[in-house]
Amino acid sequence: MSTLIRNARVLTLDPSDHEYERADILIEGDTIAAIGPDLAGKPGGRTIDASGLLAMPGLVNGHLHGSSNFYKGAFDPMPLEVSMPFEGTPLTTDEGAARFYYLRTLLGCVEMLKLGVTAVHDDHYHLPWPTTASIDGVMQAYVDGGMRATVTLDQHNVPESEKTPFLSELLPDALRQRIDSVPLISGQAMADLYADTIRRWHGAAGGRIGVAVSCSALQRVTPEYMATLSELSRKHDLAFDIHLLETKVQRVLGEERYGRSLVRQLEHLGLLDERVLAIHCVWTDEEDIEAIARAGCTVAHNTVSNLRIGSGIMPFRLIRDHGVPFCLGTDEACLNDSASVWNVMHVTGLIHTLTETDDRHWPRALELLRAATSGGARGMRAPRPFGVLAPGQAADLILVDLDSLAFTPLNDLRRQLVFCENGADIVLVMVAGREVVREGKLLTLDEAELRREVRALLPEHQRVMAEAKTAAMELEPHYREVYRRSMARDVGMNRRALPVSSKP
Repeated sequence: MSTLIRNARVLTLDPSDHEYERADILIEGDTIAAIGPDLAGKPGGRTIDASGLLAMPGLVNGHLHGSSNFYKGAFDPMPLEVSMPFEGTPLTTDEGAARFYYLRTLLGCVEMLKLGVTAVHDDHYHLPWPTTASIDGVMQAYVDGGMRATVTLDQHNVPESEKTPFLSELLPDALRQRIDSVPLISGQAMADLYADTIRRWHGAAGGRIGVAVSCSALQRVTPEYMATLSELSRKHDLAFDIHLLETKVQRVLGEERYGRSLVRQLEHLGLLDERVLAIHCVWTDEEDIEAIARAGCTVAHNTVSNLRIGSGIMPFRLIRDHGVPFCLGTDEACLNDSASVWNVMHVTGLIHTLTETDDRHWPRALELLRAATSGGARGMRAPRPFGVLAPGQAADLILVDLDSLAFTPLNDLRRQLVFCENGADIVLVMVAGREVVREGKLLTLDEAELRREVRALLPEHQRVMAEAKTAAMELEPHYREVYRRSMARDVGMNRRALPVSSKP
């Protein structure tokens, strides 16, 4: 099947930032075959008139926890370490788990597609641990929704009290024993699940679906399992998701446990390489950033979630000046109540004006657009190339109406995409050459039926959430004390805004 998109304004976002005032895009199957003016369509192919529309690459959500898709608006903003005990456990029967994970994943998939997000890197955690049924539920949701997705199995396998500094000494013995007695899946069992998942799902749906590995974070898994994941990443050329120095608590943890930062501990272990997606990196110093740059990692910048939980502001320009590639992520719905990459671009373009006095170092629209497209594709290490509009790339694109308030008057296309557009002007979304959204309507499934079925799950979900909240309330004072002690520690840097003073 061939498709010819005619008369579009085309923003390729390729390395030379090539733009066409008017051009056609010829798509053969799931691949862009040619871009240029006055292309000839193929017999029997379809034609899309894109006069007055902008064609650009679909956005990429470079870091998401789809496991949290039911939690939007569920919690007040609170620090990460205080919030983590509050998430509950879904249905545990194989049949129930598969449907639960399927619907929860599909809900986020639909939201992203309608916002022009054509690909996602989903660091998906399964509670209490993954099963074949829950994994298949997640993967099938992305297949059916029509999205491009790279998905991990984000699984902790050390006792809860070991993940956070000071916690073991703060908890009463009985409470510590209770939380540390929760059964954990072994590293070997996880390795077996990964092998099966890679065999069955990596490259599925014509290359739309990929697998990555995830330890969540260095401090949340055993050293043996960490090494197993790194070997899997090398063997299959998969992205390796690692949350790094998201919070000051994690900076303190590195000092307390290893006598060095978590980044430098990973380097010391030989586990930093070009496949690593270094997530957050808020509390990194220049030595950390140099290590990340040497290794060739990609950094996932989650600006909105960092603000919602008060983690701080990533040293954006310092990281960029070291040549580190980066992508943008929305993170999870309990830390960012929207899957809008447009919003993340917008906030990223604003927040770093507070950390650099020289405006020449502030984020520029083009680097943010690239982070939200090809940067995300790089971090995913997907089986198919995508993220720019060029021959040979996967046909993942969106058409945006330029006859709208966001672009009237049209002064600068790139700046107005970052600072004016919010996804409302998208008229068509295409993934792998297939239309999945047209004029705001999802074409791959019945969205109204999906919403109905999700709402039907709400009573059971709320019951589980209430049980989790009751259990978490007993832990909360101790996690707050961990946070207080860590915030009081001098770690030689500051990544938070200072309290506003009324004095000049």
